[in-house]
Amino acid sequence: MPPISAVIITKNEEDKIRGCLDSLRSIASEILVVDSISSDQTVKICREYGCRVFSREFDGYGSQKQFAADHALNNWVLSVDADEILTSELQKELQIFSASNDLPCDAYMVPFSLVYLGKILKHSGVGKEMHLRLFNRQKAKFTTSPVHEGVITSGNTGRLRNRILHYSYRDISHHLEKINAYTSRAADGLIMKGRKYSRLEVIFKFPLSFFTNYIIKGGMLDGYPGFIWSCLAAFYAMLKIAKTIELQKKQ
Repeated sequence: MPPISAVIITKNEEDKIRGCLDSLRSIASEILVVDSISSDQTVKICREYGCRVFSREFDGYGSQKQFAADHALNNWVLSVDADEILTSELQKELQIFSASNDLPCDAYMVPFSLVYLGKILKHSGVGKEMHLRLFNRQKAKFTTSPVHEGVITSGNTGRLRNRILHYSYRDISHHLEKINAYTSRAADGLIMKGRKYSRLEVIFKFPLSFFTNYIIKGGMLDGYPGFIWSCLAAFYAMLKIAKTIELQKKQ
């Protein structure tokens, strides 16, 4: 496989970007950062690491990441977020991939582990997450969903064995901040799609989502972090519907 370009989008990530960049040094021939006009030391830190940095007003996760992929020097792109760290095992696996000239696929799914309140969640509905993050940009592109953007490919898709660790939330307060922001974007997207909900769905969404994550998907096996995660995941699901109804009324 040709060399890999690692691409990252950033916005005030000075507290976490170093860990991400350290984990990319051994596997990427370039690290490209698209920064959404950070007001902290993010850009300075990235330049210290030798990254190529573009400054661009944020216009959506998918379009921002597509801009990054389009400006990469290599066709093979590894998309990571600033709060994600490649395990040493994944780094070794990608080094082997980079030395191979005969790859059967055009894109690869990567296993993810969410680190929440100091614990890797092995259950709670997130224990077996995989995301398409390594791909040949000539045969793949990002979707433009308001939240939870993804990569779609016209080629064959394979799977890597080793993981990315996702440090998405500093603490519970930070989790609540992200829930507020993401549910607003999600509601905007649902309104654009013409989706409608009833108030009855709001009432039942929280208990059903909590039961699914905590009981059916094994959140109870993740201890206290699993309980808090299941509560806030259910709150996210409920709030997204409530905000969509609120927007419906405004229209």
